[in-house]
Amino acid sequence: MQKFMDKDFLLTTKTAQLLYHMYAAKMPIIDYHCHLSPAEIAEDKRWSNISELWLGGDHYKWRAMRSCGIDEACITGDASDYEKFRAWCRCMPQLIGNPLYHWSHLELRRYFDCDLIINEQNCDIIWQLTAEKLADPAFSARGLITRSRVKLLCTTDDPCDQLEYHAAIAADERFTTKVLPAFRPDKVLGIDKPGIAAYLARLGEANGVAVTNLSTLEQALTVALDRFAAHGCLTADHGINDAITFVKPDPYHAEEALGTALASDGRDVTAEQAALFRAQMLRFLGKEYVKRGWVSQIHFGVLRNPNERMFNRLGPDSGFDVIHGGSSVAALGQLLNYLEREDALPRTVLYSINPAEDAAVAVLCGAFQRGNGSGMPTVTQGSAWWFNDHLDGMRRQMQALASESAFGHFLGMLTDSRSFLSYPRHEYFRRILCQLLGDWVESGLYPADMEALAQMVCDICYNNTKDFFGFKIEN
Repeated sequence: MQKFMDKDFLLTTKTAQLLYHMYAAKMPIIDYHCHLSPAEIAEDKRWSNISELWLGGDHYKWRAMRSCGIDEACITGDASDYEKFRAWCRCMPQLIGNPLYHWSHLELRRYFDCDLIINEQNCDIIWQLTAEKLADPAFSARGLITRSRVKLLCTTDDPCDQLEYHAAIAADERFTTKVLPAFRPDKVLGIDKPGIAAYLARLGEANGVAVTNLSTLEQALTVALDRFAAHGCLTADHGINDAITFVKPDPYHAEEALGTALASDGRDVTAEQAALFRAQMLRFLGKEYVKRGWVSQIHFGVLRNPNERMFNRLGPDSGFDVIHGGSSVAALGQLLNYLEREDALPRTVLYSINPAEDAAVAVLCGAFQRGNGSGMPTVTQGSAWWFNDHLDGMRRQMQALASESAFGHFLGMLTDSRSFLSYPRHEYFRRILCQLLGDWVESGLYPADMEALAQMVCDICYNNTKDFFGFKIEN
């Protein structure tokens, strides 16, 4: 029996062990999609206890705690930090098979040098040990990023953002990790959402253009795009809720939809108008991304906030979103085709939250490769996302991509996280990657060419991302 989380955790073959320890483990990290706070990085935030760092804002853990019957007071309520941590420790033994069990133990070991099992019996020891570590100034936001060997990360930023924290980070030569903004215009495209009128007024104010129609909206976004580019931005991210629908746009009807949104604050916008307007704006933005050489990332297939009572109580991003069961592939194909025809399809990464679509999305990517001699794909499938970034989900997504595409060009892992302790997720991914490659080699499905395999591991863990996004990173 293999010992829990020993040095060969998840690595059961000699090939897997060699690939991980000799190559994957030594590669630095590019976190090309995360939700870390630029303000907390700029201010080099510190935490007084493990609850603040581990449980504050982590809706993954909140969801698991609710599944264990923990009182909401010990999740998002007014219980003390210690009571919340004790409640989390009480849950942990029940989370067998959940990636949170592995992530939490990896984080405890990699950052706090503690190999205790997380349970209620060990709660007080872990609480005290982590508090002592967190008292060290090295356990700050920047310190944790540096310790994790992160070369570059991309935050997620609204077009209204003035990016002053990014400027402050870039100006500090003591901190060597590059922190770049990523353009996230979801609120612009959500014209059927309440509050859209106030948001577009704020967008106009932030960019010096009063937004009254489609032309002024595009002007305001162009100002924002220029500002993001000046701060080194090389990627945009779009979160499209539900299954994707496509309605072929035209400027007249897009203008009409925007007018309805402004007049009714989104209430009278139909689903068809919303889909048409989204396609119109993705065309405009896609052309801008192509012109600037940016990468577009599209996340889709989430059913947001189905529990109305808890949404009204806690708001969004509180652990109540779910996988949308509908298929997006046909409509996504129509959208990509429209953008390609309009010369508005930049290099693109697709992430479906519905694991049933893994193979279909991998195949769809193959329909939009330009074969332009660049040495990289035009459209590619992203890593297993959100509800799928567990052992089975990551392995399944990689197998689907390998079966239908060129696995050697895979972009590898990202954290998609708000936590500064999330970087062991890259280790988790890399161990799963090396085990998968090792299985193929030792089953006779791929030659034991260690030079080729080592290059593939290094590419997937780091090099492909660097090249695909065009990140300029000094070694």
